[in-house]
Parts: sequence; structure tokens; C-alpha cells
Amino acid sequence: MTTIRFYAPRLFDGQHFVDDQVLTITDGVISAIDQDTSNVDVRATGLVVPGYIDLQVNGGGGALFNDSPSLDKLKTIIAAHARFGTTAMMATLITDKIDIMAQAADAMAQAIAEKTAGIIGIHFEGPHLSLAKKGTHCADLIRPLSADEWQVLSRKDIGQVMVTLAPETVSAADITRMVELGIKVCLGHTNADFATAQQAVDAGATGFTHLFNAMSPLQGREPGVVGCALLNDTTQAGLIVDGHHVDYASCQLAIKTKPAGGIFLVTDAMPPVGTDMTEFPLYDRTVYVNNGKLTSTTGELAGSSLDMASAVKNTHIELKIPLDEALRMASLYPAQYLYAKQALTRGVLKVGMQADLLVLNDDLSVSETWIGGKPFKP
Repeated sequence: MTTIRFYAPRLFDGQHFVDDQVLTITDGVISAIDQDTSNVDVRATGLVVPGYIDLQVNGGGGALFNDSPSLDKLKTIIAAHARFGTTAMMATLITDKIDIMAQAADAMAQAIAEKTAGIIGIHFEGPHLSLAKKGTHCADLIRPLSADEWQVLSRKDIGQVMVTLAPETVSAADITRMVELGIKVCLGHTNADFATAQQAVDAGATGFTHLFNAMSPLQGREPGVVGCALLNDTTQAGLIVDGHHVDYASCQLAIKTKPAGGIFLVTDAMPPVGTDMTEFPLYDRTVYVNNGKLTSTTGELAGSSLDMASAVKNTHIELKIPLDEALRMASLYPAQYLYAKQALTRGVLKVGMQADLLVLNDDLSVSETWIGGKPFKP
């Protein structure tokens, strides 16, 4: 049994800011919280907050998950993002061939079996998408759902599974089947009308992928997928707050419209995170980095170079969201999306929770990242 006494001069536990707290961490789990500062092993020097949970990470550290998926690639990606506060991530595979999907599942199974720090599951963004809203996804690889995909999606050794799909290409019955398998179904890269999107929500879809981007817009006589996302209080939506994907005013409107917890932060990050890359290959194209904006040679946005620390800072500073709520949008709310509220193991710093925590500087940059009660060192 390993026990650490961790002193936080100021702590945000997921709900409240409190001073002079000592977390007792036993085998990676918070076993007690008190104010006895006489016997501590570690003294933090900044604000201690729950670790960030990113449900859409395509790459980082120069690596793209789609490029020959492997355990080493997953470790490279989480190492890049952990520097910026990500303590749990859903590795995201964008539309690709079935053999790449199977390789990605194998890599994830290995990561889960080895309890690789920070790796909690896989997000298949495609291949069952709308050609009209494909974004940077490869049109030649977008296809109907088949037995081959079901074989991958049905695996029980790959952690939590998320699927982003277009409801006009996948039946309500198949969405319900995914939900019954424990898959979190999100609507995205879709040109569906409101009625079709609502049918998917009624069938069990609970999420919307990168709200506003690559989905039919809200209009007066046709609410579209954006309207469906904003109207359904029981659903949650990921939001990319980088100033490129969504205008800040639209971000503010979405947060104002949804109930508390209805919007969580995602990065949609690509290989440049944690590097000084200026370009990288994607499918048969090149993606260029220009002042943080990623643009493909075919003209569309191609993911982001955003990290979670910057997403939180942008949300607090640019969107004028109180810091406690910005922090919840990066930790508690994505945790609540993945797991039932009564079964949370991450997203808050309370007794019984995994000790995934950050120490933040005054400018909200990350000075320390701890995963499972251990300082993260790549």
C-alpha cells in the first residue's frame, strides 16, 4: 500500500474553492481530505484542480492515431497532452479503413490491459458520416455500417467506446443497438434535418460532436442538428473553444442555452500539439498550421492545435465564464457524459475518486500533472 499526503494551499474540488486542504492518496485513490498540515509529503504551490478529460484527441506530440495505430503512439499522444492538463483521454480515430479500425482497437486493448496512464477508451469518429458534412474526412472511406464495423464496436476489451455518426446514414435501431452495447453515441458530421436528429436522440444518442462544426445549422424554419443539440436538455455537446472553429459569441450562446453540464470542452487535437510542427500529412493531403489554425490543402479546417489548458483559459477569459464553471467543463462534465453520475471515478477531487489532479499557475498554465496519484512523467 502506497500513501501520499498532498497539501493544496488552494483546492478546487469540482464544486467549491477551499483553502489549506490535505489529500491523502492511497494506491492512487483519494482516501481522506483534512486540514492537518503537520505531516505532508508533497506541497503544491498553486491552485489544485481535477485533471482534464478530453473526449476527442486525434493526435499530439507529432503523432496521429490513424497512422499505424499502436500502444507507443497512444503513449506519445497522452504524453503531449498531459503537459497541458489532460489526465484522461478518448483516443479518436477519424474515418479510415476497417483494418485500421481493428488495429486501433488492438492498440487500445493493449493500453487498457496494461493500465496505461491517461488512456480510458476509443472514439470512432466515422466512418458512417454524411458526405455533405464530411469536413476533412476522406469521402472514399465513408461507408454504411456493416458486420465488419460491428465486430470492432462490440469488443469488450477496449475501454469506453464512443461513436460519432450521421443519423441519416445509421438507422435508429442500430443506434439503439450501440447504446445497448454500452457505446456512447454522438451525432456529428451530419446534414440531417431536426426530425431525423431527434429520432436518433430518442433512440439513445446522447452527445453531439464539436457543436456547430460539420452539422446542419439552426435556422428559423429548420432547426437542424444544432437546434436538436440545444433543445434537448438531456444531451451533452463537445465544444472547441479555440477562436477558429466557433465564434466566441456562438460559444457563449450555446453555454447559455444548455443546462449546466450540457457543454464540455474538447480539443479535436492533431499532431502539432506539444510540437513546433508547421505542417503534417493527412490522407492524401497536407495540413498547414498558421497561428494555431489547421487548414488542409483542400480548404477545410482539419482538427485543431488546441490543448485543454488553453481551452479552459479561453473559456474563462474570452467567453467570460467563471473559473469554477470553466474547470467543470474540462473535468466534471465530460466525466458525467462518459459515466453515470453515481459511478464517477474522475472529474472531482473527493474521497473515493481517482487522484487525477493538476497544479495550475496564476495564468492557468499547468505546472504539475498527476494521474492516479503519481506525477506524470513521459
